[in-house]
Amino acid sequence: MIDISTLPLLEGKKALVSGIANDQSIAWGCAKAFRMFGADLAITYLNDKAKPYVEPLAKEVEASIFMPLNIQVEGQMEAVFKAIEKQWGKLDICLHSIAFAPKADLQGRVGDCSKEGFLLAMDVSCWSFIRMAKLAEPLMKDGGTLSTMTYYGSQMVVEHYNMMGPVKAALEASVRYLAAELGPKGIRVHAISPGPLKTRAASGITDFDELIAKAQEKAPSRRLVSIEDVGAAVAFLSMNGARLITGETLYIDGGYHIID
Repeated sequence: MIDISTLPLLEGKKALVSGIANDQSIAWGCAKAFRMFGADLAITYLNDKAKPYVEPLAKEVEASIFMPLNIQVEGQMEAVFKAIEKQWGKLDICLHSIAFAPKADLQGRVGDCSKEGFLLAMDVSCWSFIRMAKLAEPLMKDGGTLSTMTYYGSQMVVEHYNMMGPVKAALEASVRYLAAELGPKGIRVHAISPGPLKTRAASGITDFDELIAKAQEKAPSRRLVSIEDVGAAVAFLSMNGARLITGETLYIDGGYHIID
């Protein structure tokens, strides 16, 4: 039997991975999978505080490009794509694993969130993906794959997810429209919806441990998802065998989303 993990199914592909904070990040699971299947990587980190946690990981996957990317810093995203164009001349895979909401707004009712907090969450969590797609488009000369991270709380009311529910719903709608617009160029667009994971981003959600326990108890698989599970699925969506899959929200949650 052939071990598919040893096959260079992404050999020659160039992949940008944003959103790695540490070795528990979903984006790190994706970066490992891309590299395992042969892709060359560009890795970004948020700021100088995050750099010491991300740099060893970038070295582990032999990243060719390692740069800061803070969505709120003017020009940083453009600089990343300029570096990719200069060094590689193309891009095949683009992973957006970036989200943020002010803690005060996230932990309160949707109806009570501030305008400033809501707009900031939309800017970082949704608009940045649209902007990333715009910058990636001219580099995806032979087609490519754009993926972003969402959550079940976009479709159903999840206690304590609050303001991020509407924000992720907007992100998923953006995925569908981008898929329609970019499809004729061979560019596929995906929303990835993992089950609850103990990441740094999840730490801001009130009673997150209860959400984890509920997911494990109710999911048909009776298992929690891992960053490696997510990485394997996202890598598959970036392969030629998935060339006709686009515009979908892919749930990687052991089936939890089908259970009432």
